[in-house]
Amino acid sequence: MNVLVPSALRSYTGAAQVQAQGDTLLALFDDLERRYPGIRFRVVDEQQQLRANMRVFVNGLGVRDLAQPLQPQDAVAIVQALSGG
Repeated sequence: MNVLVPSALRSYTGAAQVQAQGDTLLALFDDLERRYPGIRFRVVDEQQQLRANMRVFVNGLGVRDLAQPLQPQDAVAIVQALSGG
């Protein structure tokens, strides 16, 4: 499936879009980690939760549950939330 990568993580992938596979979001991040070592830790914390500053959209819908099922034709976008004041 197609995965959009935010600019902050492109140093891992070298591209704005990459292909990955997985039947859940967690499996997708495991696949991304195999292909691009270090990327998973930037998105998923030690408790297997999305980091507070990260958002994931599947087919345009925001998802926080890493058990979210995925289909091969799904589009996944990883977005780094902005913060500050």
